[in-house]
Amino acid sequence: MHPPARILIVDDEPQIRRVMKTALLSHKYQAMEAASGEEALETLRSQSVDLVLLDINMPGMGGIAACREIRALSEVAIIVLSVRNQEGDKIKGLDAGADDYITKPFSVNELMARIRANLRRVPSPSEDPAPVIVSNHLSIDFSARQVVVKGKAVRLTPKEFDLLQFLVANANRPLAHRKLLQTVWGGEYGNEVEYLRVFVSQLRKKIEPNPAQPQYLQTEPWVGYRFVLPEKS
Repeated sequence: MHPPARILIVDDEPQIRRVMKTALLSHKYQAMEAASGEEALETLRSQSVDLVLLDINMPGMGGIAACREIRALSEVAIIVLSVRNQEGDKIKGLDAGADDYITKPFSVNELMARIRANLRRVPSPSEDPAPVIVSNHLSIDFSARQVVVKGKAVRLTPKEFDLLQFLVANANRPLAHRKLLQTVWGGEYGNEVEYLRVFVSQLRKKIEPNPAQPQYLQTEPWVGYRFVLPEKS
């Protein structure tokens, strides 16, 4: 049996932290608090954390800056919380390294569903999957959750790896936006196409020889994405 997940609440409002902590504890999670981005970074440097709930509107180090710093420091799951509901604001949060974005106000049930989705991992294609040698440029080891580009290990966030893994496991097949979202993020998702745009862009920057002209992660217009395995000579 796994120990309860450790969740860090980052918000400058004590009342909001208190309400979220009570909700987390009632759902059997461990809850920690930080009143600022700076305090959150100190916590992450000294303690193990499974997920961060990060308010975007904070004095001092803003939420976007804090998200970038957290992502540079750790692969922890990050859910951004914001009153802003515009697509551009969501893309900024995701671009900064967040895995998910929740608009305030939200219900406890929605928050818990998002937490569960971001703590889960997509299973490997088989119990003991063999490494996939895509080309001399790129190889992927499902078991080790490791990607090697030009002989060097490339760091992916858990969600980036889950998305890449599912695409590779279904190589050369077009996968619809909804299918990708519901497999990688969870059944509650399906319309958050901006998530895929951001994550595919991030993956292309990390694994493609030329991100502007992708040879592996190809867009299927109006449908979704396809991972192309080069034909073996």
